[in-house]
Amino acid sequence: MQLIDTHVHINFKELASDLEAIRQRWQEAGVVRLVHSCVHPGEFQEIQDIANQVPELSFAVGLHPLDSQLWNSTSAETITQLAQSDDRVVAIGEMGLDFYKADNREQQIQVFTEQLEIAYRLNKPVIIHCRDAAATMIHLLQKFWEQRGTVSGVMHCWGGTPEEQEQFLALGLYISFSGTVTFKKAIAIQDSARQVPSNRILVETDCPFLAPVPKRGKRNEPAFVRHVAETVAQLRNIPLETLCQQTTHNACQLFQLSV
Repeated sequence: MQLIDTHVHINFKELASDLEAIRQRWQEAGVVRLVHSCVHPGEFQEIQDIANQVPELSFAVGLHPLDSQLWNSTSAETITQLAQSDDRVVAIGEMGLDFYKADNREQQIQVFTEQLEIAYRLNKPVIIHCRDAAATMIHLLQKFWEQRGTVSGVMHCWGGTPEEQEQFLALGLYISFSGTVTFKKAIAIQDSARQVPSNRILVETDCPFLAPVPKRGKRNEPAFVRHVAETVAQLRNIPLETLCQQTTHNACQLFQLSV
């Protein structure tokens, strides 16, 4: 049984200091590949160093919407150069919109759009963070699709409604479920997990955040993606093995991975 955790932050101090033991646990849980997200290009060397120790790690480069105030005249060139500098870079991100924690909407929109352009030119998928911004996100993506062309990608740590999900699926995006799908009150997310097509579903931890039940409240780590997969399989009324096969295949398709 193989799993791919499609969104981790193991460079964060909560995990980096204990990496050897954490890696042993994810291997025991059946996690064969991981995709390391990036919140700021300044992390790139740090993430790259971890990947040198962990051959099953691929990674992204990009700027998180909550850091969009750090964007400057050289940011696009920096991200482009970094993305081209290492074959293990499989995506641009994480990028997106977060209207829940920040109100610099126009700045976030500009930074998101510029990173979409990078992904389009480099033919790489995007890892999208979207919180309290679904309508604006859908509008921006539809506009970009019409004016420039399509970009593949994933709505990471899905937290929207089934109706919003349908619109992102119509744009060709994948939907990734994190530990939030295991939370008792996450009814809309659970409904989304039941409805997403089998060829568009992914699983992730977003570690060290959002540990799933039964680890909720603890430090999250890649091994716990198995709990996410178990819950999603139960919601979809399919065997865990089937869910693992589907999500692993989908991750390999989107990020051009091999297992």
